[in-house]
Amino acid sequence: DAPALRQAEVGIAVSNATDVAKRASSAVLTAEGLGGIVDLVKVGRTIFQRIATWIINKMIRTFKRVTFIVLAFIFTGHYVISAFDMILLLFLSDYVTLSLSTDKVRHSMKPESWDVTGLVKTGALMGIIMVVESFVLLYIGFSIYDLSGNIDQLHTFVFDWLTFSGYFTVLAVRERRHFWDSRPSRPLILSIVANMILVSLISTLGIPGLAPIGIAQILTVIAYALITCLLLNDIVKAFLVGHFGLAL
Repeated sequence: DAPALRQAEVGIAVSNATDVAKRASSAVLTAEGLGGIVDLVKVGRTIFQRIATWIINKMIRTFKRVTFIVLAFIFTGHYVISAFDMILLLFLSDYVTLSLSTDKVRHSMKPESWDVTGLVKTGALMGIIMVVESFVLLYIGFSIYDLSGNIDQLHTFVFDWLTFSGYFTVLAVRERRHFWDSRPSRPLILSIVANMILVSLISTLGIPGLAPIGIAQILTVIAYALITCLLLNDIVKAFLVGHFGLAL
């Protein structure tokens, strides 16, 4: 059996197979019978969905941050976020991104295949939408809170937007349909809630390198991120994944 298992695309050895057959196979069943093959397929498809979620989320975040910061500097002549704020943003976002590995995911009912074109189009289109939403919020900050006259507070305002919008985007893209169709895992929810509380506190009190802003400004950013990223963008995402054949 060893040569056949080694040549197969996915060679599977049963639990009582010889050691030579197990070493030559790609997977080894630990329980008697062939029922473990079904679990093997389900786990593989679940991992595939988590990888696809990470890719889409990564493309959206990178496109939004880079494009928005560069264009904002061209149009306003100011860096809308400082280097320290960006480092802090990346540090805090890593905990939420890592918790995606524990998220509850439904496996698909059909064989998976990598549709890189669909993933790229979905991430790019949603990234473009979020860049537009970022400029709308920037206009709100300039017109209502007069942040153009206080660059330090502008940095904190944009820092909060990039942080909260990133967290709500994770909740939106983790589900191929609408975000309310499945419940996130507890570690994912706890990491998002903890980070939001921490960001709100340091934005209100201020720390070296991060100027304090008012509670009204923070609530404005949270409400705007909730409406755009978790509601409006979720509708767009559900349409895009269905249009490009990425839905479960």
